[in-house]
Amino acid sequence: MPKINIIKLGCSKNLVDSENLATQINSQNIEFTFDEFNFDADTVIINTCGFIADAKEESVNTILEFAQAKIDGKIENLYVTGCLSERYKDELKKDIPEVDQFFGVNDMQKIVKQLKIDYKKELLGERVISTPSHFAYLKISEGCDRTCAFCAIPLIRGKHVSVPMELLLSQAKNLAKKGVKELILIAQDLSYYGLDIYKKQKLSELVEKLSEIEGIEIIRLHYAYPANFPYDILRVIREKQNVAKYLDIPFQHISDNVLLRMKRRHDKHLTISLINKIRKEVPDIAIRTTLLVGFPGETEKDFEELKAFVKEMRFDRLGVFTYSEEENTYGGDNYEDDVPEEVKQARADEIMEIQQQISYEINQQKVGKIFNVIIDKETEDYYIGRTEYDSPEVDNEVLIKKEQSLVTGNIYDIKITSAEEFDLYGKIL
Repeated sequence: MPKINIIKLGCSKNLVDSENLATQINSQNIEFTFDEFNFDADTVIINTCGFIADAKEESVNTILEFAQAKIDGKIENLYVTGCLSERYKDELKKDIPEVDQFFGVNDMQKIVKQLKIDYKKELLGERVISTPSHFAYLKISEGCDRTCAFCAIPLIRGKHVSVPMELLLSQAKNLAKKGVKELILIAQDLSYYGLDIYKKQKLSELVEKLSEIEGIEIIRLHYAYPANFPYDILRVIREKQNVAKYLDIPFQHISDNVLLRMKRRHDKHLTISLINKIRKEVPDIAIRTTLLVGFPGETEKDFEELKAFVKEMRFDRLGVFTYSEEENTYGGDNYEDDVPEEVKQARADEIMEIQQQISYEINQQKVGKIFNVIIDKETEDYYIGRTEYDSPEVDNEVLIKKEQSLVTGNIYDIKITSAEEFDLYGKIL
C-alpha cells in the first residue's frame, strides 16, 4: 500500500485544511501520517504558510529538505500546497523543480485527483483530526474582507466566505461523537461570520447552538476583529457554562497614527471602550491579543504609547510580531519600511518583558485557587493541562505532579500551588 505524509505548517486554519485532505485520503484506506520528520512515505504533501517572513522561510526550508530527499530516492512524489504555494507558485516552480506539482489553497479536489483518489463531497461534514483527540479546531469561515495594510491574507485566501451553520453543526456533532470535548472556533475574522450568507452577524447564534451539542464541554473563540465587534457574543460567553471565558482579539497597536496607517478601521478610543465593555460584561474573561511593532512610520512616541497601553490594560495573554514588508499589500506598495530591524526586535522584546511581568503577577493571584483543568498530555514526571483561560500551544500550561493516575482528555478540579510567568503548578483535589 502507498503511504502519504502530510506536513502541516503555519496556523490552525492550515491545520484544518490538512485534516480535511487527510479525511479524503483516509476514506480510501490509504495509509497516511502527519509527520514533518518522516522520510519513509511514498508521497509527501507540504501544506505551507506564507503569512510573515519567518513562516515563509520555514516553508521554503521544509520544501528544500524534502526536495533533497526526493533526489536521494527516499520519496517518490512531492507536492506543495497552501498559502506560500498559492502566492509564489511560479517562482517556486522555477527555483525548486524537484516538486512534482504546486497547488493553491482551494485546490483540494485537484490534489485528490493527482493522488488518484475519488473526491467525496459527502465527507465535508467529517474530519480526521491531528490534534490530541479531546480538542479540535472548527474553521467557521475562509478569507477576509478587511484591508489591513500589512496583511496579505485577502490576496491569498480571497474574500470572506462563511461556512453554512448547518454544516458547522454537523461537523461539531461528528467531532463530539469521536470524543472531542473542546472546540476552538477559528477564522481570519470571527466577527464577520454570517454577514455574507445571512446578511447579519451570526456568531452568537452559532455559538449558542454549538453549546447545546452533547459532549462539547468547552468552546473557545479565536481571532475576533475590534471594528464592528458582535457585542451579543458577550452574553453568550457570560451565560453558557461550556463557552470559555476567553477571547482572542488582535488589536495590533494603540497609536491612532499607526492604526490609521495600518488601515485598521478602529482607533484608540474604540479599542479602549471595547476592552472596558468586554470586561464589564464578562468580569472574569481572559483576553488574548496580538501586537505588531515596527510598522512603517511608527515613531518612538507611538511605541511609548503602545507600552503604556500594555501596562494599563494588563492583558492575560499577549503576543508580538515585528513588521515584515509584504509585496502587493497597501503597506508594501505605499510605505517605506523605515524602522530598522534591530529597532523592531528591540521593541518586540521590550513589550514581551512588560508582558512577562504582568503574566507573573496575574498568575501569582491564582495560587491557592481551584480551576477546572483539561489534561492534554503527560511526561515522565507531570500531567500537563490547561484551564478554560488557556488555549493550546500559545498560553499557560498547568503542570500536575504524577502522584495519582489522571486520564488525558478528562477535566479535573486542580488547586494551583505555585506559579511562574507562563506556567502554573497544581495538585488534584
